[in-house]
Amino acid sequence: MAEILSGRVFKYGDSVDTDVIIPARYCTRFDAPYLAQHCLEDLDPTFVNRVHAGDIIVAGANFGCGSSRENAPLAIKGAGVSCVIAASFARIFYRNSINIGLPILICPYAAAALSEGDHPEVELASGRVFNPSDGRSWFADPFPEEIRTIIADGGLEGYVRRQLAISGGNQR
Repeated sequence: MAEILSGRVFKYGDSVDTDVIIPARYCTRFDAPYLAQHCLEDLDPTFVNRVHAGDIIVAGANFGCGSSRENAPLAIKGAGVSCVIAASFARIFYRNSINIGLPILICPYAAAALSEGDHPEVELASGRVFNPSDGRSWFADPFPEEIRTIIADGGLEGYVRRQLAISGGNQR
């Protein structure tokens, strides 16, 4: 995974819950391409037709509240979104995002300042969010290297598979 991400901003407000990220009627499958087709359709019916690989979701407080389904961050990742920046995240959404390899950053100032259509650059190692259109930067707490490795491996499953391959499948 690239350590510097850049894409167009899709901006949403506070308390975007998992039911609007991926409506329950589509949670019969744990399949990223299928889920991606319905990502955010109840909140923004045009999202799936406008989003491109690398784009960034920016939101207010409590993003991902609601149910604990991993389908929500999987739908976002499947849609090609490179990361989510929000003022805050629901705790289970935060963990589920790491589990499936979706980078998320808590950065209230960037979340407030970035606008729909901006193209920020996000440095995962430092947590820096830079907006070239106005020259401003903000800093989120960066993930530790171990978490960045899990994200780079595509999530916890990919990380465990790689670790097993390195160790020859032997458990300690």
